Amino acid sequence: MKTVTSISGGMTSAYVAANYKSDYNVFALVTSTDKLVQFSDSKLRQVVSDKIGKEFIGTLEDDLIIYTILDLEQYLGQEIIWVAGEPFDLIIKRNDKNYLPSKVARFCTTEMKLKPIFRWWKSNINSPVKMQIGYRANEQKRAKKMNEKLNENGLLTFKDVEYVDKNGRNKWKEYEWQKPIFPLINDLIYKDDVVKYWNDKSVRFAVRNNCVGCFHRNPLLLKKMWNDHSNKMQWFSNQETNNATWRSDVKYIDIKKAFSQIQLFDSDFSECDSGFCGI
Repeated sequence: MKTVTSISGGMTSAYVAANYKSDYNVFALVTSTDKLVQFSDSKLRQVVSDKIGKEFIGTLEDDLIIYTILDLEQYLGQEIIWVAGEPFDLIIKRNDKNYLPSKVARFCTTEMKLKPIFRWWKSNINSPVKMQIGYRANEQKRAKKMNEKLNENGLLTFKDVEYVDKNGRNKWKEYEWQKPIFPLINDLIYKDDVVKYWNDKSVRFAVRNNCVGCFHRNPLLLKKMWNDHSNKMQWFSNQETNNATWRSDVKYIDIKKAFSQIQLFDSDFSECDSGFCGI
């Protein structure tokens, strides 16, 4: 059984890639076709386009993630496979902007993280793999929750189109594709161990990964994102309508106007404020 490390762009999954051997390292990039969030370095845009096999305009994650993955590949001395699903804009357009991802329907993670990695697996391996997941020693509840989804063969499954019939209808199949393993839990590795490891290494990391405007982030952190990444937050705000919002409690344009009296710093927030796509 081949071993795959899922790399998010955060320190923890990078630590797994650096310290636990695998056959493949795979990174899924969230993309956008909107020039509002265009990545400024045209040469690197082309590099990323070549890596994902289609035109890259910009990402809804922190732009620093591009440098993180390039730095990490050099540090590891091993190829990182870049994949990308449909751009976020097209996923939303497919839903006619009446249905945005939310805490109760987190299809963004499925569409832009899991599916592109699965599709790569399906095209290149197509037999069950060990998937190294960067859950740390204090995250055993997350590992337990994932393990509760294993089927009778001890594997996670993914439902995807197997073929299209002569009438143009999709025929679906449940694929057994991975056995998750948690090396950091097994070896009692905590966040301080991870941070200490990267302190003197030549890999640049953003303060936090996953989408800048992730709905899991609390309103104060989203306000800081308005301050730090106004173009990306404007993209998130532009997707909202009267019927479709990222959160049930507040619209993003209102977050922009709020908390003007508070000075915000990165150290004011923890991972719990941010969601878990970028460990």
